[in-house]
Amino acid sequence: MTSTHPPEPTLDTGKVEEFAGRLFELTTGGLLSHLVGIGHRTGLFDALAGASATSAELARRANLDERYVREWLGAMATGGIVTYDPATKAFTLPPEHAVCLRGSTSTNLAPFTLAVAHLGEHLDELIEAFRHGGGVPYERFRPRFTEIMDGMSRGLFDDQLVSGILPVVPGLPEQLGEGVRAADIGCGTGHSVNLMAAAYPASTFVGYDLAPDALARGRAEAGEAGLPNVSFTELDVVELPTEPPFDVVFAFDTIHDQAEPARVLSRVHDALAPGGVFVMMDTRAATDLADNLDNPFAPLLYSVSTLHCMTVSLARGGAGLGTVWGEQLARTMLADAGFTDVEVYDVPDDPLDAVYACRRP
Repeated sequence: MTSTHPPEPTLDTGKVEEFAGRLFELTTGGLLSHLVGIGHRTGLFDALAGASATSAELARRANLDERYVREWLGAMATGGIVTYDPATKAFTLPPEHAVCLRGSTSTNLAPFTLAVAHLGEHLDELIEAFRHGGGVPYERFRPRFTEIMDGMSRGLFDDQLVSGILPVVPGLPEQLGEGVRAADIGCGTGHSVNLMAAAYPASTFVGYDLAPDALARGRAEAGEAGLPNVSFTELDVVELPTEPPFDVVFAFDTIHDQAEPARVLSRVHDALAPGGVFVMMDTRAATDLADNLDNPFAPLLYSVSTLHCMTVSLARGGAGLGTVWGEQLARTMLADAGFTDVEVYDVPDDPLDAVYACRRP
């Protein structure tokens, strides 16, 4: 009797070992990222950046328990994040590493590790969505997600928003300087809105977001800075007011999260005055998976999409557009919403994002 089962594939043991090693690297990296997050939140990197230290000296500087600091340093040393001198038992944070682990600029990547831990807290709910559809609601990620997103974006906005991002759109800084009515949809903690309000006092800005806790932070920051030309409103941006019209609308990494992204884009179009400008910063990627296979950031983008951006949309019965909706689909959706003259620009010092600029005719 002839067997109907396909023959067992011949395994390349070298490839098996290579892939097993890759999985161990992924697991190790995931665990190390949690410890980098601990170093960020406890100030250990700041304490070590001043000078080399033994575990006891570092624990005293950071006012932490020595036994935990010693074990943490073991992971940091063997993980290649800090160096260790067995003769003096001292640890050193190389200055090139310190640039990426501390400070308030966009080069500090440590806040990104906090997202790894936070997104992992919702895996049980996400697995249920895999099995039954739906998603994990945005509310389940708050308020911690608000803090994490602020930490991830604040350095970039401080470094680049006024001096680098806005100027890539021809004529935009001049327009803001002369005075316009502008909105920032999905503004989160409103730091972007406040930076623009401070830089362009002749313009007025309104920040819209669903999260009242995030908006409270934006109002507090605006109050501390004494900004009379900015306000914040809790709103689902699909209901963005169309009267009086805006001259400029901004959306920073928010459209792909929406339950109804096409409807939001159409609403933005209708809320703009004729000739008004829509400036959308969103992920730099292609729409077709095949075109993303060589993109070194694609695994990050697809992972974040699965763990957050896509699922929060699907939880509301939405489109589930996802983080990697890509330039081709973005252009199509912008055109379908009525926008013309769509241009795409690089974001200075940010390979993950692109700036789309288009107009209401």
